[in-house]
Amino acid sequence: MEISDQLRCLFSDSVEEQDETYVIEVPEQEVRLGDLQAGETYRVAVLSSPSSDEVTDTKIESQRTRGPPKPPVEEGETRTVDIEDIGDQGDGITRVERGFVVIVPETEQGQRVTVEIADVRENVAFAEVIERVR
Repeated sequence: MEISDQLRCLFSDSVEEQDETYVIEVPEQEVRLGDLQAGETYRVAVLSSPSSDEVTDTKIESQRTRGPPKPPVEEGETRTVDIEDIGDQGDGITRVERGFVVIVPETEQGQRVTVEIADVRENVAFAEVIERVR
């Protein structure tokens, strides 16, 4: 299955019936850590759930062939991001796809900046500000 670059989050949940409609609850952490914003409209894809045997087989095959997922950013890439937090060293912190952390020095919480990814590691990336949007 091909997954779009526009994917903002991925989670599993059951479909519940409520008052002649069907509801899928989005986990709070997907909004807090991901690219989702409360009150915005998003496209939703619903896929059938594989059996537990299929899930186990898929996980084993995935671990054997792919290893850990690659970071969702690449060196030299530019992005416009919102600084969500300030780290222990005083650097700005933002999160991109899958909650992947990008550290941005010389920024303040709440700033919107365009950054260039300078260094990518397995679980964190470092970026430099190229423009302060607000």
